[in-house]
Formats: sequence, C-alpha cells, structure tokens
Amino acid sequence: MDLAGRRAVPEGVVERMAQALIHRGPDEAGFLHRPGLALGSRRLCVVGVEDGQQPVCNEDESVFAIFNGELFDHPEKRAELAARGHRLHTHCDTELIPHLWEECHEEMFLRLRGQFAIALYDVKRHQLTLGRDRFGISPLYWTRQGDWLLFASEIKGLLASGMVLPKADLRGIDQIFSFAAMPGQGTCFEGVQLLGQGHYLQITPANEGTSEPVINDRTFWTMDFPNQGDENQEQDPRKLVEEFEDILLKAVERRLRADVPVGAYLSGGLDSSMIVAMACKLKGANINTYTVRVDDPALDELSAANQSARHIGTKPPIVQDFRASDALEMYPQLIQAAEAPVIDTSCAALLMLARRVHACGQKVVLTGEGADEWLAGYPWYKIARIFGALDIVPGMRLSNVARRAFLRASKVPQYSRSYREDLEHAVGGPNAWIDSYGVLALSKLRLYSAPMREVRESNNQWAGLGMDLERAKHWHPLNRGLWVGARVTLAGHLLQAKGDRVAMHSSVEARYPFLDEEVFDFTAKLHPRWKLKGLRDKHLLRLVAERWLPKQIARRQKVIFRAPLDSFHIEPEPKFIGELLSEESLRRTGYFDVEAVLHWRKAYREMRPGSVPRLSMEMGLAAVVATQLWHHTFIDGSLADLPMWAS
Repeated sequence: MDLAGRRAVPEGVVERMAQALIHRGPDEAGFLHRPGLALGSRRLCVVGVEDGQQPVCNEDESVFAIFNGELFDHPEKRAELAARGHRLHTHCDTELIPHLWEECHEEMFLRLRGQFAIALYDVKRHQLTLGRDRFGISPLYWTRQGDWLLFASEIKGLLASGMVLPKADLRGIDQIFSFAAMPGQGTCFEGVQLLGQGHYLQITPANEGTSEPVINDRTFWTMDFPNQGDENQEQDPRKLVEEFEDILLKAVERRLRADVPVGAYLSGGLDSSMIVAMACKLKGANINTYTVRVDDPALDELSAANQSARHIGTKPPIVQDFRASDALEMYPQLIQAAEAPVIDTSCAALLMLARRVHACGQKVVLTGEGADEWLAGYPWYKIARIFGALDIVPGMRLSNVARRAFLRASKVPQYSRSYREDLEHAVGGPNAWIDSYGVLALSKLRLYSAPMREVRESNNQWAGLGMDLERAKHWHPLNRGLWVGARVTLAGHLLQAKGDRVAMHSSVEARYPFLDEEVFDFTAKLHPRWKLKGLRDKHLLRLVAERWLPKQIARRQKVIFRAPLDSFHIEPEPKFIGELLSEESLRRTGYFDVEAVLHWRKAYREMRPGSVPRLSMEMGLAAVVATQLWHHTFIDGSLADLPMWAS
C-alpha cells in the first residue's frame, strides 16, 4: 500500500510476492489493483472449492478481502447473514468477511471463530486492515519500507517484492537463544514484524486528511484467566467430564468441516489419540492417520500409535521414517520453511510428515497442540511445584537458593540473582518456564560475541512478551505459567516451526481442536486442581480419555516428541556443518565468539550425557548451527556449499 498517496504499485511486485508463496496456495491465484493498493492471494482450495476465488467483495464492492485460514462456524454465520439480507454468491467462508465488516467494522474480529490471517480493504475509507487469529495459528508479517507498506503470510513474500533488503536483527536472534522460539512481534529480519496474535493493524495513507500516514496496532483479544479463587469450583468430576467432552467433540466436529477429506496426526499420545477417536466417531473409522517412526527406541512412538489405532478401530497409521541423517538432510529446507533458526530437530520430522500427507493427496490434518498448554501437560510444571514446596517461609525463596546450588554443582555459568528477579517480575512472579528456557539461555554466557552480549544485556526478552501484569498478579501461579507457555512455546514454536510453516511448505493445512475458542474458555476457568492434580498433569482430560481410550494411553505420561539434539555432530561430520562453523564463516556473521564455539564443539562431548551442562551446550551449539544456516539461506549465501533461497 502507498502510504503517501495513491501511486500505482510498481508493476509485478504483488505477483512476485504471491508466486513466492505458491506452496501455501497451489490451487489458485487472485489479484486486486486499485490506486495506491495491490492485493494478491494464493489459495489452497478446502472450502467452496469451485467458487471461492479471492479477492472477494460485498454487493456494492465497497469492501474487498483476502484470507488465509478457516472460519469453522461459517455455515451458521452464512445463515445469519442471509437472514439479515446479505446476498452471498459463493460457498466459501472468505465471503463472510466483507459482509461482517459492513455490519460491525473492527468489532468483526471478535465475532470470527477459527484460524485466520486477513487483509481487508475498505474502499470508502481508503483504509487497509490486517488481522490475525487469537492464538497465532496463521502468520502475517508486515514491514514499512519508506512510503510503502507490504505484508505477506511469510517473510519470503516480502523479500520477493524486491523492496525489502534482508538484514539481520540481533534482537530476533536473541529471542531464539532465550526461548528456542520466536514469540515476539520482532523477527530475525530488520524492519520486518509479525502481527501479534489477537491483533489487527489499520493503515490509513497520508492523503486521507492527515499529514502523515497512520498505522495503528490494536488488540482485539488477549488470553485471560479468572482471579485466584474465582475459578470454576465444581467438585463433581462426572459433570465436568461430560461438559468438557461435549465441548471438545464439537470443536473436532467444526474442524472436520471441509469439501476435501480430512486426516489426522497420531503419535499415540493422549492428545492426538483423543482427537482421532472423536473424529472417527463423527466421520467413521476410515480416516487417514499419519505418524513418525524415529530411528531410536527411546524416542519412537509407533507402537503407541498402533495401539491407539487398534482401540479406536481405524486403520493403522501411515508411517514416515525419520533418522538422524534425515534431520541433517532436511535442515536446510526446514530453515527455509521456518524463516528463522530452529533448534528442535524434530521439526524436520514434521516437515517430512507433511510432505507424506501431501503425497497421499490430502490437504488437511487435525493435530493435538494446545492440550499441554491449557492443562499443564509439560514436566516443568511438576518441577516448579516441587521447587515451590520449598518456599514455605515467606520472603525466603528457598527454591531459588536450591536452583543456584544445583547450577553451581553442575559447573555451568550463572546469571546474577537480579537477572532472574527481572525475569520473574516481567511475568508477574515465579514461573515454571523460566527454568525450562534457562537451560538454553545459559549457552549465551559462553557462545555470544560482543555485539550479541550487548543485546543480551540491554534486552529483557521476557518483558517483551507484554504480559498484563496488573491482571496477572490476580491469577493463580499455575495460570501465569500457562500464559507464558501459550505465548512462547505454543505461538512461537509449535504453531510456527512445528505447525503452519512446515505443514504449508507442503501445501497442508493443520487444524487444532484444542485451540477452539470454547475449549480455551472452558479450560481457562477450571480450578487448577483439574489441570495439575498433585503431580498428575492434564487431570480432567485424562478422565475424559478413560471413556474413549485404553487406560495405558489415557494415563500415559507426557512424551515430548523430539529427535536427538546432537544430530549435527555425528561422525563423520556433514560437510555443510563444518563449513557453517568454520572460523571464516563465524567471523563473517559476527554473532558468536569464534574461539568459544570452536572449543565447545569438542569439549561438550566430555560432558555426561543427559546432564544439564551437556543439554545446555547441545542446545546452544544446535542454535549456533541453525543461526549460521539461517544467515546463509537468506542473507549471505557464501557460508557453505548449500543453495541460498531465491524467489
């Protein structure tokens, strides 16, 4: 969009941007050109296959919209709009957007249910509005380049415009080493921002009665929890089980709505097994399911997936094999898909699994993310509860004394006491995730270069999460932990590097029943004892699951899907790893202390496998490799004998 007036968008720009995202929408392309504005879309045809071409508009062509995602209540919304006199000409959910904008403008976003990234042009206002769903499922990036504003579902679309020069933002790289995720609105690319989850951006050019363009970033929804003590006090487990079962079943039903077949991921864990069981009840047992077989008995979940499939009565899952060598082979593609450094090697397995789904001719899969976030499914909640038991003396914080003693015994570097206090203050108090993310963050103290140390010392990434401390201080401490997990791991990792980005790289749409708005509302109001009962995580979900699954699955402990972190350091070492970590390449990027990286590449092998020092260094070195590979892929293709991304 032209921020200075109504100049024509340079020829070919929006077409190049759309072409760079053809993997997100291989079925159709659509464009709109107006003075000062150009919109482009790539479509994956899932709903309204025959007549859902974009952009779409209302009756008098005063509102145009393009849309990535799904509105899962579109049949009900369609009937309501028709009853109020709107004329709808397609069978696609996208057409609802301009009509809803006609009725309620910005309040429209609160009425949308689903996963979405929306661009909407109001002709009468000459105003562009961008919006993104509540939980951050569908991505939407934007940048201001002089008097032009550009946006796209992926950063590759922005780079393909020819108007955005890729430069590194050190604060974005520091996010990776802080969280193993990209949870903020900043990115690793200077000047490129991710529209926040539950936000909309309104852009009004300067020629509309203003001397300067106006760009307003507003929040339409944010996660909230009841005040401590005001949670749902229901004591009868049968009543809660029936209510939660009904809500979750409806969430699955809505996400099965499509004009193409819907499959599902099935790991054999509690969450995915529940989703598949409910989907089969609603659609019949002939649903394709997909699973990964990791070439390591300690990490493989195939037997559990087969057990779930047999009990549910569906056919065995389609299996994608994944070895350590596959992680190495796929990593350049993974970084290209994610557009950021990725530490979690198992994301490469999800990239391969989505490719298998596509090869089987499917476009849509259900998946189980969200249950761990809403119902305290991660082991660090239990660890935090154990540590918290030490804080029986007010003001003493014996848990922190124990943590520091443990780190000293582990012989790893430590941050100052005031540093931890600053982190805790940024999220309203002690939080289960500070210890979890801290294992990786310790590697900053050993591996960062001087410029990166400056960023680390001047930036409190936790404060950048934007928690409403006034609200958070009234929540139960467990719910403060759930907020951070949803904001960081869910939005910044699972829905990016493990979700949308790797799935859409193969033109596959992932849908998340546990991220249904009603599921969140119900679980947010639950008393914490129904989430974490003693040391039993996801307590209420397990009670529901006992009605649907074998007890071994319903009671199975959380197994975090992962692959070996030291895949990069197997012998013989892959050529590209040595090239990325060569002294010349490390000096060229300037992110890391060259001598420290060269030293720890060898020294970490002497650390005890499974220990905190070893894990911290494995994660840190994996992050160094991933960052160097990201730099090579998008900024400077001279670091290794690998292709550089090009539009």
